[in-house]
Amino acid sequence: MSKRLIGCALAFLLGVGLAISPVVGQQDKSQRPSPPAKAQCKLSEGKGITVDYSSPRMKGRKIFGELVPFGQVWRAGANEATTFVTDTNVVVGGKPVPAGSYTIFTLPAADKWTLIVSKKTGEWGIPYPGEASDFTRTPMKVSKLSAPLENFTIAFDSKGGACTLRMEWEATRASVDITEAKK
Repeated sequence: MSKRLIGCALAFLLGVGLAISPVVGQQDKSQRPSPPAKAQCKLSEGKGITVDYSSPRMKGRKIFGELVPFGQVWRAGANEATTFVTDTNVVVGGKPVPAGSYTIFTLPAADKWTLIVSKKTGEWGIPYPGEASDFTRTPMKVSKLSAPLENFTIAFDSKGGACTLRMEWEATRASVDITEAKK
């Protein structure tokens, strides 16, 4: 075989490999034990908040206090860090957060949680980058669910231009109110 023919064949195979790699990567994410999920909050004038996270499963495990230890920062999901993107200035639990991209973590305890909005973005879910990267911390309300929830879920309840961010898993719900910042 000529060198030119071998070179063309290798270039073709490389091109095919590069073309299908994004498709394979997407299939891999959806096949993960903790698949990707998204929560959105619609605010006024088409503005909003989007949270992208991975949703782990209980699989018979004790979650809070064991798999997710009390008193230690948790990435609020699995895999890549959980992102919090807002295209307008908001107030999260009474604390102002300007429009932008953030990573969110939590600090769970048996009877109280803290939501951590971190300035550092783009990292894998752990390790927590540290308090120096915190934009703000705010308390979350904690309550018990009426029945166990297998899949970790982040969702928004919308009401009158405001949202309540909910994190639910096992028998626990942690929530925080979010409003649009006054102009």
